[in-house]
Amino acid sequence: MSDNKGIGFFEKYLSVWVALCIIVGIVIGQWIPAVPETLGKWEYANVSIPVAILIWLMIYPMMLKVDFKSGLASSRI
Repeated sequence: MSDNKGIGFFEKYLSVWVALCIIVGIVIGQWIPAVPETLGKWEYANVSIPVAILIWLMIYPMMLKVDFKSGLASSRI
């Protein structure tokens, strides 16, 4: 098993990826207005369903205590 020291390519440029995603979101909102209009319709009890799904997908590995550094996605409850 190799010992990775330092941060990887994705982590090193994380702020660049975030900035690019923000720019892409703004461009989609300006040039393809049907996308935000459609996403705005998918709401239940004042909660955006797409945002709720994405937040769940972001939090779920932490709930399972997934160790991404181990190479194997195993849950330890």
